[in-house]
Amino acid sequence: MRESDTAHAETSGERLPHRPEGRLAGRRAEQPLPPAPGAEQHPALDLANTAIALPGGQSADLLGTPSAARHWLVDRGLAPAAADLRETCASRLRALREQVRALLAARADGRPAPAEALAALNGALTLAPAASLLHWSPDRGLYRAAAHPTTQVVEHALAALAADAADLLTGPDAERLTACGSPPCNRYLLRHGRRHWCSTRCGDRARAARAYARRTQRDTPE
Repeated sequence: MRESDTAHAETSGERLPHRPEGRLAGRRAEQPLPPAPGAEQHPALDLANTAIALPGGQSADLLGTPSAARHWLVDRGLAPAAADLRETCASRLRALREQVRALLAARADGRPAPAEALAALNGALTLAPAASLLHWSPDRGLYRAAAHPTTQVVEHALAALAADAADLLTGPDAERLTACGSPPCNRYLLRHGRRHWCSTRCGDRARAARAYARRTQRDTPE
């Protein structure tokens, strides 16, 4: 993040039940569902799934506060543990999430990629240098590493997430990209075989809904 964005982290929200403004200092947002298939391999897919729609009108935002966003970045190796974020930085991360979600939705539905989302992703790709430069130190000798100024933590994170999204959307995994088939879930996953849901919980709910529909149809008089 730029120096103007540097500040002590605010607090993060408890999840389930949903409290839009509820906050506890220094806590990471609780994850109501396990990572969707493919999210551990693709941070951009994981990013897209940080805004979660849950049954009963509930929701969870794993980037809902600066503290929650910082924990999310640190846990995925996208920011140093000592990084501090304020709302300006967290809002930039959430904005990229929405553009990544728009691109994933278009790809999964077979629609053209939205121009606004493409522009946002390409803009994020240019925020930080990607080239790994050659360095030398007494303890390591020669090694390569990308420049990572402490004043550009968020820029590097956004660039890395955008690069992963571009790789996902143009690589072989794009053919397996799908939306969870268990409403109201809005997460994305990489499909394995015939599986079209992101978690066992969503799969159980989908099967229960199908069973209920069959019973209702059977019990309806002609």
